[in-house]
Amino acid sequence: MDTIEYYNKYASRIFEDTVDRDMEPQREEFLEELREIDGDTILDLGCGSGRDSLAFYEQGFDVTPLDASEEMCKLAEIHTGLEVLCMDYEDMDRKLKKYHIHLAIFCSPHNPTGRVWERWELENELPGILEKLTEALCQNGILFLSFQEGDFEGQRSGRYFCEYTREELERILTETGRLKILKLWTTEDEDREAGD
Repeated sequence: MDTIEYYNKYASRIFEDTVDRDMEPQREEFLEELREIDGDTILDLGCGSGRDSLAFYEQGFDVTPLDASEEMCKLAEIHTGLEVLCMDYEDMDRKLKKYHIHLAIFCSPHNPTGRVWERWELENELPGILEKLTEALCQNGILFLSFQEGDFEGQRSGRYFCEYTREELERILTETGRLKILKLWTTEDEDREAGD
């Protein structure tokens, strides 16, 4: 079973496990940067339950939720009342408008680096994904990404996970030639296995 199949199969359980998780501290970090650029359009990548999309929408932001799992999209639409785009990273550059900020909380751990590959069989997938995200950003737009720290890559608990060391992540982001790191920080993850 690949990762998207996993989310489709267990969508209801994942929704229940994540929809009420307190992400306010992470959202506040995000809002600080959003206020700096006076932006109001947000693309919520891997929106899952739609928890963060709804929170930002209720604060008056123009939010586009996106997820690759059809079943998660259905649940997120019910929860948020917003249209949720169902697409993976391969389709993003052809279908998205420009956004001030891309929010990717807990979806990035599923992106492979090229050391091991499960789905698209492309080498160094993360740089390609970053390129597509950059293309869909407004000038001076911001990527807000969340990764699990470590050096594991492979299947765990039925899903594909890819961890990064701080040094590896800094190198990948810098090598794009188009991104400038504004801030890197570490938070405690009380539910490391959930990763959603």
